[in-house]
Amino acid sequence: MAEIQPTRMELIKLRRRIRMAIRGHALLKMKRDGLIMEFRQLLEEAKEAISGMVQKYEKAQSKLVLAIAVDGIVAVRSIALSCCQIPPEFSIKRKNIMGVVVPVIKREPVKKKPTERGYGVLSTTTRVDEAVEAYEELVDAVLEVAEIETTLRRLIEEIERTKRRVNALEYRVIPTMEELAKFISFKLEEMDRENIIRLKKLKIKKGRK
Repeated sequence: MAEIQPTRMELIKLRRRIRMAIRGHALLKMKRDGLIMEFRQLLEEAKEAISGMVQKYEKAQSKLVLAIAVDGIVAVRSIALSCCQIPPEFSIKRKNIMGVVVPVIKREPVKKKPTERGYGVLSTTTRVDEAVEAYEELVDAVLEVAEIETTLRRLIEEIERTKRRVNALEYRVIPTMEELAKFISFKLEEMDRENIIRLKKLKIKKGRK
């Protein structure tokens, strides 16, 4: 504090900075609370999406086991290799959630008609078709969960950053500036008192002459 010049101009500038810091603190708190609300809503979506993905996985596994048991591993593997020649089509876009850039997966549905899967319809069975369809649904679910989980991670990171900034302003920056403003005010009052005493002494001296 000894390095600060206790002037009225310095006090005016400091009070202006305090007001700006308080406004910034309020805005950051609003952002933090908004991000937390978004996170909680998305967390519920994530729970549902993960639950759905697990169900689709179990369904796909059971369909696959049945197809292998009845139609044989060779036939199922042959169909699987044919399906792998057609990868899922998707692109990653971006959207902004309260200043946080998150991915949006724009995708064509993985689930296809039997004639679009890259293998002959006559060379397969209903059981294999059902297994393929179940795995197509599973891939769709996995992509959905991946999008939500990535968004949740980004939101958590931004929430933590915003919390740190809010706490820094609330517990360090603003209190320090307020203490400094008090110090300058005290010094100015002290200087005013000294000036008043000095003026009184001058008047007394003049009165004696």
